[in-house]
Amino acid sequence: MQVIEFLKKSGVKYELTKHEPAFSAQQMAAVEHEPGKYVAKPVIVKADDKFVCCVLPACYKIDLKALKGQLKAKKVQLAEEKDIGKLFDDCELGAEPPFGNLYDLPTVMDKTLEKDDHITFQAGSHEKAIRMSMDDYQKLVNPQVLEFSYHVTS
Repeated sequence: MQVIEFLKKSGVKYELTKHEPAFSAQQMAAVEHEPGKYVAKPVIVKADDKFVCCVLPACYKIDLKALKGQLKAKKVQLAEEKDIGKLFDDCELGAEPPFGNLYDLPTVMDKTLEKDDHITFQAGSHEKAIRMSMDDYQKLVNPQVLEFSYHVTS
């Protein structure tokens, strides 16, 4: 997995855990015993003709209209699975890490994550998670911080 090698080389502290298979960020939050607000899920969108990695909390949904305005794009839509599979060819589909920079993608992070002290995310596999400080994540990824999500109530 490209993200694990990247983190090893960067020298930042992180924790890698194995868990039972989780096929959504909310499922991973449950198996990792982590509140959904600390679990980051990447949502890949196509803004005009360019793919963008959008990072938001597991318990939030992406607001494509808000994102479109902030990206100053004419059209924003969710990327198709076949495109995501090609972009993140070293990852299991649906287990992409929130490191667009490793895949030559601009990365935007929702403002709701900015104040968190740490971040947890899938490590390219449905059975592995990484937990690291938010400061280190932001230093390594340098995401543009925007407001493009809304909380999902159960």
